[in-house]
Amino acid sequence: MDEAAALGSIFDADNHYWESSDAFTRHRDPAFLDRGLRVVERDGEIRYFIGEQAHPILPGPGDAHPRPRPGALYDYFGGRGDKGSVGAELACEAPAEHPDWFQRDARLARMDEQGLDAVWMFPSHAVCVEGPMQPDLEASLEVLRAFNRWLEEDWGFAYQNRIFGVPFLSLSDLDRAVAELEWCLEHGARVISIRNGPVFTPEGLRSPADPRFDPFWARIQEAGLVVAPHAGFDDGYREVEAAVARAWGCRGANRGGDTNAITLHEPFVTMLMKHRLVHDFAGALVAHGLFERFDRLRIAFIENGGTWVGPLLHGLRILASQNPGMFARSPVDQFVEHCWVAPFVEDDVAELAVHLPAERILFGSDWPHAEGLAEPKDFLGGLGTFSPHDQRRIMHDNARELTLPS
Repeated sequence: MDEAAALGSIFDADNHYWESSDAFTRHRDPAFLDRGLRVVERDGEIRYFIGEQAHPILPGPGDAHPRPRPGALYDYFGGRGDKGSVGAELACEAPAEHPDWFQRDARLARMDEQGLDAVWMFPSHAVCVEGPMQPDLEASLEVLRAFNRWLEEDWGFAYQNRIFGVPFLSLSDLDRAVAELEWCLEHGARVISIRNGPVFTPEGLRSPADPRFDPFWARIQEAGLVVAPHAGFDDGYREVEAAVARAWGCRGANRGGDTNAITLHEPFVTMLMKHRLVHDFAGALVAHGLFERFDRLRIAFIENGGTWVGPLLHGLRILASQNPGMFARSPVDQFVEHCWVAPFVEDDVAELAVHLPAERILFGSDWPHAEGLAEPKDFLGGLGTFSPHDQRRIMHDNARELTLPS
């Protein structure tokens, strides 16, 4: 019997589908079809455009372009391979040959083969569209509204209590955010996502923990939902990256609609920026008092890795020490009490456990993405230093309890 079989059920907190060609248009108000993210044919290909510009990193819908082999970038992101070692594997899979990437019943059958009890099902593309649509806030909100209706229709928010589709919300308009949240609740959502970054508003960028957004967070707390920010395009920090590049005499990122973004960056600047956005986002939630105003919120950080947690907690500890009275209670305790973290599949989970108890660590495979695991259960191989009890918490119980609290 292998380790996964001995463990029993597995709950994957980071699964993905590939969006179909009508994911952003099927339910869109026709008045907005030429605004925001557009799905157009160019040079014989179905592409994503915003205005007359190609999306910075996404070529087009998942069913219209060859997809990566699951796990193709695992060694690269683990520091065991270079860019030249991946090549064609990033566009070698024909979408038509993988119905489980597009259809929920086919995915359930695949989950059975993989030994997965349940999954949080995240977008592949929707996490990368809000920022590039700025500053057209109205269009970005309509595109995301339409996307959530496609998601509910094709995948569901709690399909057979095994596939928990995660709708994507924006705080750019508070009233619309609350209304969209109510719609998600009415349709059975258990987990929702927002962009992990500053909020785009008509007045400029704002912290998501700004008290102006308290009605949204109050409803989240009242409903007992989990908020699961998922890494995407690092919008809101493009100017920060550009400033860092200038400070060191480097060029900034040069992205032009190529999903193989690892070939379109300045490596040194990428190293400096890695984890900066999620670190700062999480820091803002704590430092701006969100958990002191709402003491039952639950935040799960997905596909953002875990190596930023130690430096963040160190920084919060120093911040509190140097600024008496800034926090009503320990900011480190606030983070540990309210936040769960899914480490990257290549991370040292034992290192994360130095800073977070096993009860706050989630298993996420990122399947079927190239950055993740070819087989989700292989994550268990990195948990050899944990007790069987803690392995089960990480691989199943933590996500199950967040999703279906008793």
